[in-house]
Amino acid sequence: MSPTDKAAAASETLRGGPRRRRVRMPGGGRGVPLPLLVPALIGVAFLTVPLVALLVRAPWRDMPEQLTGAAVWQALQLSLVCATAATAVSLVIGVPLAWLLARVEFPGRGLVRALVTLPLVLPPVVGGVALLMALGRNGVVGKWLDAWFGITLPFTTAGVVVAEAFVAMPFLVISVEGTLRAADPRYEEAATTLGASRFTAFRRVTLPLIAPGVAAGAVLAWARALGEFGATITFAGNFPGRTQTMPLAVYLALQSDPEAAIALSLVLLAVSVAVLAGLRDRWTAAG
Repeated sequence: MSPTDKAAAASETLRGGPRRRRVRMPGGGRGVPLPLLVPALIGVAFLTVPLVALLVRAPWRDMPEQLTGAAVWQALQLSLVCATAATAVSLVIGVPLAWLLARVEFPGRGLVRALVTLPLVLPPVVGGVALLMALGRNGVVGKWLDAWFGITLPFTTAGVVVAEAFVAMPFLVISVEGTLRAADPRYEEAATTLGASRFTAFRRVTLPLIAPGVAAGAVLAWARALGEFGATITFAGNFPGRTQTMPLAVYLALQSDPEAAIALSLVLLAVSVAVLAGLRDRWTAAG
C-alpha cells in the first residue's frame, strides 16, 4: 500500500470508517421494465385515490359547522380519553410482556408470542365476541367480576378501553420486543454484577435504552385504539356520550348525514397522517 493509500485509510478510520456508497440504477433509474411499472402505478393509484376522493368530496365550507356540533366533540373527547387510557393499559402490561418474550427462555414461548400477536390478524368483530364471552355479565371471567366486585364492563366506557387495549396492545408488544432484541443485554448483566436487582437493572438501564421503541409502540397503539371500530361496537355498543367513539360516530353519520361522516373521517385521517409523520424516521425512512 502506498503512503497516499495509507493516509487515506487512516483518514477514513478517524471519520468512522469508509462511507457507504449509494447503489444507483443504470441510467439514474430510467428504463424501468413496463411489466413492473404498470402494476406499481396501479398500486399507488389504488391506495391514494380513495384518500384524494375524500379530500375532494369534503364539505370544506360547512366544515366548521360540522365539527363544532356537540355530538362531534363528545365523540372526539371520548375517543381521545379512551385511546389514551387503552395506551396506558398497554404500556403497564405490554412492556413487561415484551421483556418476558425477549429476555426469558421458557417452554411454550413461541405459542405465547403467537397468542399475543393473534389480535393483529383476528377480525375485530370476532375479538369483540371473544371479549363478551370472557368479560360479559355471563362470561367466563365477567360473571365472577359481577358477583364478587359488582364490575360490569360491556356497554360501558371502561368496556371501550378494554376493547381498544385488546386490539392495540400487540402493536406495542411487537415494537418493544424488537427493540429489546436489538439492545445489548450485557448492559443489564453488568448492572446486576454491580449489585442491582433485575428490576432495578430494567428500570435504570434497559428502559432508557429502549425508550424510542417504547415511544414508537405507544404511538402506534394509540393510533390503533383511536381507530378501533369492530371490537368496540360489539363489546361496548354505540351509546352517545358513553361508548360512541369517532369511528362509531362516522358509521352512524354515514346513514343519515354523509357530509358529517366525511368531516369526521377527515379528522381521523389528519390524526393518522400526524402519527405517520411522527414515526417517519422509524417506519418510512429508506436507505
